Amino acid sequence: MENINYQKKLDRLLESLGENIPSLLLHSCCAPCSSYCIEYLSQYFRITLLYYNPNISPKEEFVKRSAELKRLVSEMSVQNPISVIIDDYDPNDFLSAVKGLENISEGGERCFKCYRLRLERAARYASEGGFDYFCSTLSISPHKNCGKLNEIGEELSEIYAVRHLPNDFKKRNGYKRSVELSEQYGLYRQDYCGCAFSKAEKNAVE
Repeated sequence: MENINYQKKLDRLLESLGENIPSLLLHSCCAPCSSYCIEYLSQYFRITLLYYNPNISPKEEFVKRSAELKRLVSEMSVQNPISVIIDDYDPNDFLSAVKGLENISEGGERCFKCYRLRLERAARYASEGGFDYFCSTLSISPHKNCGKLNEIGEELSEIYAVRHLPNDFKKRNGYKRSVELSEQYGLYRQDYCGCAFSKAEKNAVE
């Protein structure tokens, strides 16, 4: 995979906006990862957060993370308004997408299928809702494959005719800043990605 600096691509795009404030459909995996993304991107966009994460298990974890996201948005001071959509919870969406890949190690093809599942929902929402851009907070994690996330986003951009916002939110200490903001707002930080497979893998090495 070609080594692309997605932060520089984003820098160029942001410079081109001028005084225009476009709309962004931002897929959110959780409040801690969203914190820095919100702080950073709300300077440039009118953001709608889409919390679509059928990979999360169990349902109580899904509810807990969604509640923390809504609380964060209600408490953060931002330059442009932010709204939140909590999508339906149907773990069968995820299980169907990763069928046959259950035993693949974390970070492999199962995760890529999960990226696509959630990014495709975001692209569809963005296209149907008339948003200018879409992307996901997922690239802020040091454990996520940024190149693959952007590759999938660009492919979906062509399919759904909505622009994908290039991103690598871990750059410029983005992940470090998300940890600081999580502490500032007292956010619940989960200790596994979300799915039952990642939790089992984590537990197996402890």
